[in-house]
Amino acid sequence: QAAPKTQVFEVAVPPGVQPGQPFTLVANSQRVLVTCPPNVSAGQKIRFQLPVSQVVGNIQLSYESNEGWRRIIRVTDMKFQWVRLENNDGEADLAKSDEFDFSRSAYIRKLTFLEGNDARMRAGRVSLIPAKDAVVDSRLVVHNRTLLSYVDIAEQQGKGLEEKTTWMQNICAQLTSAWEDGHIKLAVRRKYLLLDSVDCVMSLGREDLRKRWRIEFLGEPAIDAGGVSREWFQLVTEQMFDPDFGLFVSSANNQMAMNINASSGISCPEDHLLYFRFLGRVIGRALFDRQLIKGHFVRSLYKHLLGWPITFDDIKSQDEEYYQSLKKLTKMEDISVMCLDFTATEESMGARTEVELVKDGAMKEVTRENLTEYLEANLQYRMMDRTRPQLTQLLLGFFDIIPEPALTVLDANELELILCGLPEIDLQDWKENTNYSGYYEGKGRSHQVVRWFWEVVDHDFDQEMKARLLQFVTGTSGVPPRGFSVLQGIDGNIKKFTIHGIDRKVYQLPRAHTCFNRIDLPEYYSKEELLDNLRKAVTMSGLGFGLE
Repeated sequence: QAAPKTQVFEVAVPPGVQPGQPFTLVANSQRVLVTCPPNVSAGQKIRFQLPVSQVVGNIQLSYESNEGWRRIIRVTDMKFQWVRLENNDGEADLAKSDEFDFSRSAYIRKLTFLEGNDARMRAGRVSLIPAKDAVVDSRLVVHNRTLLSYVDIAEQQGKGLEEKTTWMQNICAQLTSAWEDGHIKLAVRRKYLLLDSVDCVMSLGREDLRKRWRIEFLGEPAIDAGGVSREWFQLVTEQMFDPDFGLFVSSANNQMAMNINASSGISCPEDHLLYFRFLGRVIGRALFDRQLIKGHFVRSLYKHLLGWPITFDDIKSQDEEYYQSLKKLTKMEDISVMCLDFTATEESMGARTEVELVKDGAMKEVTRENLTEYLEANLQYRMMDRTRPQLTQLLLGFFDIIPEPALTVLDANELELILCGLPEIDLQDWKENTNYSGYYEGKGRSHQVVRWFWEVVDHDFDQEMKARLLQFVTGTSGVPPRGFSVLQGIDGNIKKFTIHGIDRKVYQLPRAHTCFNRIDLPEYYSKEELLDNLRKAVTMSGLGFGLE
């Protein structure tokens, strides 16, 4: 692939920017990160180069949430970096990115690859770092050949899910070894499906993982023309995600979303970390082959796979009570009355244990002065430390197959839909198991705005948009096997899908309360206004917009 052409841009350094300080600006409709050169002061002009193409999309991977985080391109090395913007005029103030803010601070997993003892598998370590320090390549080079670049990502980022999926499949096809260069046959016994599958997949070196696979059930005559592989991916992942197997547990807020079981080593003592490495490879291969898996992750795990910002809202989506207890501390004048220390309590198999969040945490009292450290330690523990060994193996297995730059065009919702497929939604069941509150409590389905809502969902939303609406309100695209009548809320009890009517002067866009499966729907003046704003809210939900 030929190197993209470059174009020189000349800009003035914004007021207040010091030498060596980074700042963001918009060049050719693209938001970029530029570092002020030495001996240059505000008002002076500087020049830099950017790759360009005939059609340049909006390179910002619009993570424009209420927290203000946005992924942009760094001019110095053309790598993607996350920044927190303090204004919307393109001249962003990055000075506050280092300041802690309970509602806006964000952190991103960093995966560092290490040399392992087994040549078939890379070792690695995972950490959670401030979002502003996380970078990812915008270029993928394999065997001295550039498969994708910054320009390619710019062109794909704003396209629809199907176009992005096709583009990714093209990248994966170029990574797949030719049939004559060797292929892999996985022969498994149906009775010992998981055991045989783990043995087969984990015996492969990394160079074998991108060769063509052929699945065979021993003793069965079927030829793998696609159907056998499809069944294999479904059966294997169904067993892996089964809570009774011990690797995953249902989220407290949503029984369809699975989280890593911190006690998997007890529940599944035989090589539980090997199973996570195996699952990472299976999920990576499913994405590689455009196969579907039988299980949904909690949102934070999709973010870890993509390298997207983790915030305190991710704690809220999994444990509302714990989140509120942390948030309450930020508003207290005298924290000492709570008698807190730097520890957390874990319960496993009926036994309660105390975990230190920092060294000698049991001896360290929480005060107003060290509250920020305490809050960050809690987020670090909840989102990383308590499942670090399992998460490390899951990520290593996934990236044994999938190159990270190819994922930069996706958000968390899109990744879920590609891996799990678009759900089969029974709209009548959905309507019959929906509650109404607020402005719509009296009339319910007969209210004009509610009628417009269901007309939009039924006639204007295709299957993908219906799935995105589910993600927006419930946190996942998964529908319980017994239908909408058994949707669960944060307390584990039934919390049916709820449409809550509010004054349109309060919010312009609908807002979601995923802990309660509730959408706040303004009392719009027309069906067209409802359609436009609902589409905006649902489309932006994967970017963290409007989620409470």
